[in-house]
Formats: sequence, structure tokens, C-alpha cells
Amino acid sequence: MARERHTPEEPRPEQPLARYQRMRDFSRTPEPSGAVAAGGGDERVFVVQRHRATRLHYDFRLEVDGVLASWAVPKGPTLDPEVRRLAIHVEDHPMEYLHFEGVIPSGEYGGGDVIVWDTGTWEPHSDEDPATAIRDGTLHVVLHGERLRGVFMLVRTGRDGGDKEQWLLFHKHDEHAVEGWDAEDHPTSVLSGRTNDEVKADPDREWHSDLPAAEASVALKVEPPEPVGEDELAALDALGGSGSWEVFGRLLKVTNLDKVLFPAREGEEPVTKRDLLRYAAQVAPVSLPYLAGRALNLHRYPGGATTKGFWHKELPGHAPSWVPRWDNPGAGPGETKTYLVVDEAAALVWAANFGALEWHPWTSRTDAPDLPTYVMFDIDPGERTGWEETLVLARLHRTAFEHMGVRAYPKVTGRRGIQVWVPIRRGPSFADTRAWAEKVSRSIGAVVPELVSWTWEVKGRKGLARLDYTQNAVNKTLVAPWSPRPAAGAPVSVPIAWDELDDPDLRPDRWTVRTVIERIAETGDLFAGALHHDQVLPRVR
Repeated sequence: MARERHTPEEPRPEQPLARYQRMRDFSRTPEPSGAVAAGGGDERVFVVQRHRATRLHYDFRLEVDGVLASWAVPKGPTLDPEVRRLAIHVEDHPMEYLHFEGVIPSGEYGGGDVIVWDTGTWEPHSDEDPATAIRDGTLHVVLHGERLRGVFMLVRTGRDGGDKEQWLLFHKHDEHAVEGWDAEDHPTSVLSGRTNDEVKADPDREWHSDLPAAEASVALKVEPPEPVGEDELAALDALGGSGSWEVFGRLLKVTNLDKVLFPAREGEEPVTKRDLLRYAAQVAPVSLPYLAGRALNLHRYPGGATTKGFWHKELPGHAPSWVPRWDNPGAGPGETKTYLVVDEAAALVWAANFGALEWHPWTSRTDAPDLPTYVMFDIDPGERTGWEETLVLARLHRTAFEHMGVRAYPKVTGRRGIQVWVPIRRGPSFADTRAWAEKVSRSIGAVVPELVSWTWEVKGRKGLARLDYTQNAVNKTLVAPWSPRPAAGAPVSVPIAWDELDDPDLRPDRWTVRTVIERIAETGDLFAGALHHDQVLPRVR
């Protein structure tokens, strides 16, 4: 096509993405600023994203000259040719946005949750140049999508009083037209099959405003390894007291496999080191997202759960070279410098073989150790606190978080108590999260003062429970989801749903390394939403 000529008096069309780039401060919100993509053949792509930001709308985007020409359609496209939909012409988007599905943190441009509601290819209905047609205010397109098919028309009708152009989007009368067809009758993603609610609760990706533009779209989940195979487990069972075991592609030297690490519960066999390694291998794919990228404090019991354990933080010099690690730049003299980081499944099995019966990840990540990604609440029963009273306190936490509109995730500790993790967007300091947790905890405790003590010393609590907010500090930890605990039967700290607080069979040590894998198979990972770090803490008086 011949290059357009412009006289000095004639305004030049704005460069693709210029308006998009003006609307975003990439020092603050580094979404992909977007280079204009080179032409990739005759097929053009389109996408429609169902986007819940300030208001629900559908983002209708067509690839035009290497960018995504975009319209916000409040009620969504329709196949009904008798219905006209308002479409607000918004800034062009870069091609990086094409199949984004996940969340944009609140407070940033477009903050909310996004699913890919439809996608496919498109072509102009005639020989018109699409960019010229958009400038002229009338565009005919033929869509070949999963849901949208046939001829559509976009017609500019005016402006909204600002700089936003108002258009109409409608379907033409053809064989793909469907009377009464409504986008809201089809609320799922064509890529994942999930709804906006499901993506919001457990997103795969997120835009991060504290990262460079090229890295703004961040995967929230660690790619899980393949589950340990039956052949690998059989190879562990076939070993004598010691030997070499290949698991998750690593060759581990394992020792003292028949040593009893956890005494038996009534009617059960004791739990051996072999049993612990088996469990660590089975649970590693589920545990990995809560451990990866975080320094790990190990609670070691080389002599077993009946002996006195000790904290082991420094990665030993004899650790294999492949074991992931982190050197803490803030470590002072005499402080731990090199920590284990379980960035791969085999590292968790290695830790279990090292005698770590409990796994305690930091609440901050190694790339920003002074910025927590969780606020922790620990319902710590006293000697006089029964299980029913512990449940009362947990239900009050449930009510408080519901009232504040905060997503919070409970788990039984595997011992006597219940803990709650609140995922947050990075930004507040540990002093901030500790102060917030204290205000929430004291508000809850004020409802049942007869159950709670705020005295630090155990003796001074007179057997009452403590709502411990003090773990919100750097290098202070709570036990990880799915971690064993050093007690008879090898109980496990297990995520629960809030409504399970009303289950008469619930107990803090209900599940063990022998039973929790079946639990995971039945319920899935009920803590998965805690991996979504987009929440801004509300003000608490």
C-alpha cells in the first residue's frame, strides 16, 4: 500500500500505542510498553477479555498494524443483529496483552481480574484498510472465534464529553446471527474454562508494578513437577537401611531409612524416616509454591520427634551443589548467611533426609526480604483452652475478615491451634503488618476477653489463649502448609475451608503423613488462593 502523504496543515495520525503509553506511568505501572509488532502474515488475531475493573466490561481488541485496536464494551458483544452495543474506543494496546488472563493489582490502571472470553482470527469484510476505516469511523469485520462468528460492524457515533469516542458494535444478519444471544450467558474463559471469580481466587498471572516493564507479567505459580511415580516410590521401598534414591531427576544419598522418627498413634505403626521421605516426595508438588523463592528455616529432629529439636538455618557445607540457596546480604556477624531455598521438589526431599521434621518458610521473598507477602495470625491455645474455645476464636477471625472484605486462609496447625494467612501486595513493612495484625487481633480478643491473654510469658497467661501477632517480623515464621509436626503419628498442618470450622470431626491434628495425600486428592489445595498477592490491607481503627 502506498505511504500516506500529509501536508504541514494536516495533523498526522497519532503513532500506534502513543496514547496507551501516555496514560501509563511506566515508572509506576510497568505494563509492557510495547513495541509495534512486525506484520506476521495475512491472518490477524482478535481477543475479547471479560474485565472486572471499576465496572464489568468486555475489552474488544483487534490486531491492526501490529497493535491491538481496542474498545470497551460495557454489556459485551452479541450475536443478536437487532441489538446495538455501546463500545468506547480506548487506547491501542500492545500485542503482549493478547491472551493475558489473571489479575491487575488494585490501584493500578485497569486494576481487576481478566479472563480471555473469546479469541480467534479476523479479516476485513472488504478491501478497506482497517486503520483507515477506524479513522474514518466505520469498520466491517469478519470474526472467526470460539464464540463470536460472522460479520460485525463498528460505527463511530460521537464522543462521551471527553476524549473518548463512542461507537456502536453490532452483528449483521448472516448465518451466524442468533436472536437473544447474551455474552453474560457464557461467563467462562475459552482458554482455561474458568470464570472471573475463579481466576480472581486463584490467578496464574499478575501485572507487578514494582518490576521492569519487560517483566511486568509475572507467573504467580511455580510450575509443579510431575508427581512422584510409583516406580520411584517402589525404588525407595526396595532400599535397605541406606542407599541412593533417584527422585525428581536428582540422585540423593539417603540414610537410616528404618529409623523411627515419629512414635505410633494408638492402633498404628510408628512413622519411619522412609515414610517421611515418601511423604515429602508425594507432597512436594503441592508444597513447592509456598516454599519457592523463600528462605527456609528448618526445625530439625535428627533423633526423632521424641527428642529435643533445634532450629537449623545455615545451609550445611555438605549440601549437594545442586541444592538451591540464598545468601542473605543483610546478615550480620554471627547470623545465618546462606539459607536453603526449596525451588525444586528434590530439595524438599533432601531437607527431610537431613532430619527436618518441620518446614518454616519466610513470609517475605528473597528478592525483597524486608517486604512481607503475608500477614500471619496464630491462634495459640493455652493450657485451659479447649478445642471448642479455639474454634470460637477461629470463627471470630472468619467474621472479622468477612466484615473487612479480606481474603484469608485458615489451616490447622497439626498440634493444638489454628493459623490464618492473609496474602498481601508487597509494599507494607513488617512494622506495618505487625501493627495491622495487632489491631485486628485485639479487636477480636475484645469480644471474648475471658478466653484471651495478652501477656507474653506463658506462665502469666494463666492457661488462656494467645492471639500471636508478633510473628509478623523478618525471619519469624509459622509452619508451612503441608508440613509435618513432631508428634505421634506425624500429624500435618493442613489447609481447611472456613466452613470446616463447623465440622464436628475437625481436629487440629486430624491428618497425618499417611492420610493427607488422600485429603489433597479429594479437596485440592484449599490454600491456593493465598498465592495471589494483590490485596491492600484496609484501615483498621
